[in-house]
Amino acid sequence: MASKGDNRDKEIATKLGDILAASYTLQIKTHNFHWNVTGPNFGSLHLLFENQYNELFAANDVIAERIRAVGEFAPGSLAAFQRRSEVEDAPDKPPAAEAMIATLVRDHELISGRCGKLREIADDSDDTATGDLMNERMAAHDKHAWMLRSHLQ
Repeated sequence: MASKGDNRDKEIATKLGDILAASYTLQIKTHNFHWNVTGPNFGSLHLLFENQYNELFAANDVIAERIRAVGEFAPGSLAAFQRRSEVEDAPDKPPAAEAMIATLVRDHELISGRCGKLREIADDSDDTATGDLMNERMAAHDKHAWMLRSHLQ
């Protein structure tokens, strides 16, 4: 990174932490929906949700390691994730399958948008590694949202 330890690095690490919190919350919500989905599309949704929470699990590790590479500590408590996440937790009573899908679509779109904003900040700071990571995350979230939306048509 070009800026080595300045306020821009801290800003990037903070925004990465917010994305990590949202992504981790989405991972847990998707796993919850995997366990609790019902209805005629149970099999396909159960598998789709499993594939997505597994992808999110792996991505969360990469995001946390990028925070460390920028020079900050990654948030790692459920309390910190809850405080920092824009993604809402899963409800106590699982919604119907269609509502699950619509909720996950919105969450993926929200995180993709946050990744796009952070990519711009990273690009302005000559932090190509964070910018590349945000491009990868946007592509993954956009693909997840598309696959979920396809179940609503």
